[in-house]
Amino acid sequence: MNRDPRLPWSTRSHNLAHFLTRNAARLSDRPAIIWQDLTITWAELDRRVSALAAAFVQDYGLQPGDRVMVQSANNNQITEVMLACWRAGVVWVPSNFRQRPDEVAYLAQKADVSLMVCEAAFPDHASACVEAAPKLSEVICIGEGFGTPYDAVIGKHLGTHMPNAAVDRDAPCWLFFTSGSTGRPKAVVLTHGQLTFTALNHLHDLVPGTTPEDMSLVVAPLSHGAGMHQLMMIAGGVCSVLVPPGRFDVAAAWELVERHKVTNIFTVPTIVKMLTEHPSVDEYNHSSLRYVIYAGAPMYREDQKHALRKLGKVLVQYFGLGEVTGCITVLPPHDHHIEDGPEARVGSCGIERTGLHVSIQDDQGRECAPGETGEICVAGPAVAAGYYMDDAANEKSFRDGWFRTGDLGHMDAERYLYITGRSSDMYISGGSNVYPREIEEIMLTHPALSEVAILGAPHPRWGEVGLAVCTCEPGQSVTAEELAAMLEPKLAKYKLPHRYVFLDEMPKTGYGKITKKLVREELEARGLWPEPEAVS
Repeated sequence: MNRDPRLPWSTRSHNLAHFLTRNAARLSDRPAIIWQDLTITWAELDRRVSALAAAFVQDYGLQPGDRVMVQSANNNQITEVMLACWRAGVVWVPSNFRQRPDEVAYLAQKADVSLMVCEAAFPDHASACVEAAPKLSEVICIGEGFGTPYDAVIGKHLGTHMPNAAVDRDAPCWLFFTSGSTGRPKAVVLTHGQLTFTALNHLHDLVPGTTPEDMSLVVAPLSHGAGMHQLMMIAGGVCSVLVPPGRFDVAAAWELVERHKVTNIFTVPTIVKMLTEHPSVDEYNHSSLRYVIYAGAPMYREDQKHALRKLGKVLVQYFGLGEVTGCITVLPPHDHHIEDGPEARVGSCGIERTGLHVSIQDDQGRECAPGETGEICVAGPAVAAGYYMDDAANEKSFRDGWFRTGDLGHMDAERYLYITGRSSDMYISGGSNVYPREIEEIMLTHPALSEVAILGAPHPRWGEVGLAVCTCEPGQSVTAEELAAMLEPKLAKYKLPHRYVFLDEMPKTGYGKITKKLVREELEARGLWPEPEAVS
């Protein structure tokens, strides 16, 4: 913990599990989690969390700072494990349940986990983690099939009172693994003090006016951004409604919105697109919705307009990374407009979040002028403590107290932020920088196109040229020649894609995001990625 050595005391923090303690006291009989036919009240959730926390300490001998991994699809147990970890003073390490066993085993080894809670559907993941992590010898199984049954662990200690552990402001509570879009995932160290600030900031900036009367629909994996959103809901005393397990069912989601009068949803742009383009959006009553929050990637303008027409002015965009717990900028509902024009601020991801400072910097760390493109950097209490056991990543990502996001963009005179793209997405063609998002936005105005990704591909003369990967709307088609004709009058020649590839489905991460890394891997697997000598 970094503190002034002249001060003889540490900074005592609010333990995140105290949000649950408070809710159990004043909202005891109100629902905390609704999942299929199961409804768990705040009082019941508090009892179950205490039982699990007691087991962590008494049966498994966990000490403050030890790490507990979770491998599971969304369910009530994920939330229980998260809160039990915090109550016991240990660190929650959730994995993306869609990852392969070897990928999750790497996370277990990297985090040096002492205990694992694993859904019965993932026996190979459990075995791989036990083999990879030296401290890990026991697994708690959600269901039956291996390890100690989760319900038996809870049942043994049900009724045990377990106080929230005393924690410092900088005490780690969550190892948040990045998506690994440019390499192996890194473990971001999130702390009790940091997440307390972030939860309250989310309530203030994303869903102002939220009360325990609200209801939240969970459609994204709780292991990452949706977990942070759920923590915000717990802080506000709001019930979380989980969609059914398995492949995402759009109609089922809208039915839950109508049945429970859901007021907010957190998701990613690709899911907003699915929700608003599916016929069921017109079959169920969604007038209760006040906030549909999307993050993880910018939403293309045409998709944004369509969502606004279907849902009204309920869209909230935020920009943020795991390293800043999603807390960099916000574009609230009143800044979302269907009509283009100056007030629409097309392409902006909003203004700085309350208590955060955004700076656009050049390669030397100098502040860029309004309108000038540079790297988006951020400082403030939402910034993580750093990467776990990764000095090289910390050295690269932090400079003079600023966290370097790796995203490129600029701010206007009113400090609205515009993201140009990832620094790793930018390519150089004939000595000129090309930012794929500009081209992608124009291409998506074509009615036949559903998704587009522009990559810089090798070229013997120009160094790199644009390769456009496209998917079409169902029942529609378009040719490369038609797209080229549309783009030629709108873009400088060096920005025009040299080649077009059409896929039936765009590869996405487990969180529904399109990353250039996955798209390139798909092209390579199909033999469609050009070698320099093969491109003319």
